[in-house]
Amino acid sequence: MRLSFVICVLLLSINSINAASRPNVILIMSDDQGYGELSCHGNPILKTPHLDQLAAESIRLTDFHVAPMCTPTRGQLMSGLDAFRNGAMNVSSGRTLLRPELKTMADLFQAAGYRTGIFGKWHLGDNYPFRPEDRGFQETLWFPSSHIGAVPDFWNNDYFEDTYTHNGNREKFQGYCTDVFFREMTRWVCSQDSSQPCFAYLPLNAPHGPHFVPDQFRRPIEQAIEKNESLVAHLSAAKRKSLVSYLAMCANIDQNIGKLDQELRNSRLLDNTIVVFLTDNGSTMGPDYFNAGMRGKKVTLWEGGHRVPCFIRWPAGKLGAPRALNDLTHVQDLLPTLTELCDVPQSLPRLDGISLVPRLRGAVKSLPDRMLVIDYSRMPFPGNKKSMYLSQPRKEGSAVLWKRWRWLENRELYDLTTDPLQQKNVVAEYPEVVKKMQAHLDQWWSELEPTVAVPQRVIVGHPSENPAMLTACEWLDVFVDQQRQVRRGVRRNGTWHLIVDRPGNYQFELRRWPRESGLQLTEGTPALKVTDGLLVQGVALPVTKAKIKIGTFTATANSDSKAESITFTTSLEKGPVELTTWLLDGQGKEICGAYYVYVNRQSD
Repeated sequence: MRLSFVICVLLLSINSINAASRPNVILIMSDDQGYGELSCHGNPILKTPHLDQLAAESIRLTDFHVAPMCTPTRGQLMSGLDAFRNGAMNVSSGRTLLRPELKTMADLFQAAGYRTGIFGKWHLGDNYPFRPEDRGFQETLWFPSSHIGAVPDFWNNDYFEDTYTHNGNREKFQGYCTDVFFREMTRWVCSQDSSQPCFAYLPLNAPHGPHFVPDQFRRPIEQAIEKNESLVAHLSAAKRKSLVSYLAMCANIDQNIGKLDQELRNSRLLDNTIVVFLTDNGSTMGPDYFNAGMRGKKVTLWEGGHRVPCFIRWPAGKLGAPRALNDLTHVQDLLPTLTELCDVPQSLPRLDGISLVPRLRGAVKSLPDRMLVIDYSRMPFPGNKKSMYLSQPRKEGSAVLWKRWRWLENRELYDLTTDPLQQKNVVAEYPEVVKKMQAHLDQWWSELEPTVAVPQRVIVGHPSENPAMLTACEWLDVFVDQQRQVRRGVRRNGTWHLIVDRPGNYQFELRRWPRESGLQLTEGTPALKVTDGLLVQGVALPVTKAKIKIGTFTATANSDSKAESITFTTSLEKGPVELTTWLLDGQGKEICGAYYVYVNRQSD
């Protein structure tokens, strides 16, 4: 008995020591900041001393790639799988949802005894079972969809003193958004029991538009631009103003990196904390003034759309001296890399990423030869006649990366060694290279094509989220994801693809405006001056009726003249179902869909 007790005590002690010795992980990803938006990468206007210092102390992956768009990068980061394999391939349009059966990086770290937290932009689903709290995160402070001010975000959030979702409840926070996310993450990391390591994911919304920022960060940018007038002389006044604010947002991120490092030092956590910094896609403004020698920007397949910085620092990790590694690497490599560094079991059925640990530790001189495929679902803008830019995923929208070669749209070949700006298509000169890269793309697509376009489905009526707020962001292959579109009354409609969790009576509350706005169906709303900008005027719509179709149930109802919503109730069976709604005028003509639908499974 005593021997068993001693063994148990020893095992607990060993586990405690192992937990205490495992590193913390802080994974920071900024939004729409390109490779060139760091002074260590040659930016002639922006100064980023703290990010430069982090780079100097890190292993720097200089040929590191993401997707050219927010959501695909985030899904690949969390799952270790290609966007077309994991389901999260677009920023809205019902195609942001990471397949619910997949384990995320947070799931793996939590299962291994780590505390897990997210602070900022999730963008992989706003409803059950896709929210961060459903995907392995214990501490959650986040906002929904693509940016602050997106359709499902708290109405009229403007980056300052905003309301976010904190551990399942909406809560107002004081301060500027980037400062808030850094502050709350730092407190969470530094104030907890050090015997349990933490995995902190800090996906920022900055410098994504709208370009709102504390004004004190603008003046240094304006002064630097005054000394580099030739770089911006071609820009309109509006574009120049936007550039100033965009770079000011990057400067604010840099300041927060410095504060974070100081807190880690004060808490004696810096040496045994892995800090990773990357950005989610190429620059939104780089081609306007400085693009670090690359062609393209966000949502393009040229290098400027998807080659981004990636710094990995772990002072106590025996990674060797800080240095640059020029191997071809990809965002989905980070899941297997971080789990291996932290002794976190993964045992996943498939990964498209590979562990970089042997390269980071100097055990190998280069990574295995590999080809990477970058693809994502395009935006379904009305009137766009280019078939490859529809949100339906297509093979021809791909970039294949191999060594110095780039095979784009299944028709153009570029050699980065002789043509870094990708201006000369050399497809006729290298037929064998084209043959190999095209064969790789064909094989990749043949695996994915049968299921790649199948939509993921939000679950309604589940105890984890009942009632639930559905928004136009999840209309399949229809783009409505901005509150300014709601304010303007954009004339669009679409269908939600759902799963009814359990049979019962369900209430559907159809709205043009969200509940917290207090606005009536027919009301407009004036332009609103906010801390650092103007929210556009909300137009009135002549809504007098609404229609709903869910499964076999179809109904129409009239609106009261001062009503904020129109409500329908029906019984539903368990299983997959599609939901479509219509807001109608006095003649019964369609105006648009209900941008907001609150779904409530009523008591059994």
